[in-house]
Amino acid sequence: MTTTISPGGAFTPAGTTLKLNRMGFGAMQLTGPMAWGPPSDHAAALAVLREAVRCGVNHIDTSDYYGPHIANRIIAEALHPYPAGLTIVTKVGARRGPDKSWPQAISRQELIDAVNDNLRNLRRDVLDVVNLRLGGPFGPDDRSVEAPLSVLAELQQQGLIRHIGLSNVSRAQFEEGSRIAAIVCVQNHYNLAHRGDDALIDDLAARRIAYVPFFPLGGFRPLNAPILDRVAQSLGATTRQVALAWLLQRAPNILVIAGTSSVAHLQQNFAAGALQLPPEAIAQLDGIAAASRQEQR
Repeated sequence: MTTTISPGGAFTPAGTTLKLNRMGFGAMQLTGPMAWGPPSDHAAALAVLREAVRCGVNHIDTSDYYGPHIANRIIAEALHPYPAGLTIVTKVGARRGPDKSWPQAISRQELIDAVNDNLRNLRRDVLDVVNLRLGGPFGPDDRSVEAPLSVLAELQQQGLIRHIGLSNVSRAQFEEGSRIAAIVCVQNHYNLAHRGDDALIDDLAARRIAYVPFFPLGGFRPLNAPILDRVAQSLGATTRQVALAWLLQRAPNILVIAGTSSVAHLQQNFAAGALQLPPEAIAQLDGIAAASRQEQR
């Protein structure tokens, strides 16, 4: 059975003509483990991308440092020439070390090179949205965004970038960035167990700025909570579907970019868009974050 997505309608960030279906697709899992090297099944990676677009995904999240270079090349191989209305969002601000690490790469030349790498590997003349990734593996830092973001603003003026977003940033960095360029989206770590951005999400919704949770299902350490298991069982759904449905119901500006290398998992993710969580289920799920905070103390 094939599922065509219609989850939560679409969202148009302020100052854009983008009409983004709220269920998007994250490209990290198109590569090998830990976003390094080629996928184990190249044909399956192509198939899942084509199926996602066929079913209505018009928002793909990627980066040239996935692989590195591999995810973008697979996207281009699968979908180029791209269908009208497809928005590809990429990230710059990091690179991959030989040890599979993710060191920052935010010097002027590194950012220029990264934008050009994305253009070349995606086979684009202009990038739809470029997110500037800051901070480190454990979250945002407190450094100024002015220098690196100004480079992207220059590239935008040159016609290489249409829109700019921020990734892995604090509220203060977002506010500073908003004074330098029009920010259309923020991509931060957020899910049922990791809810530090609750207030920021509501503020961005009021400004019509998209919020895109990365690691919506927990990332390299998948969400694992007895509360989630119980709610999923009571609704006859999978835990993945409940976690994604919760995000879609959390705020209208949230765009979900769950990734997979499997067409079967893709269809399961799409089914989350039709899952309406009752208030009592949401109240139970809200307890996951509190339990997670207790465990970390």
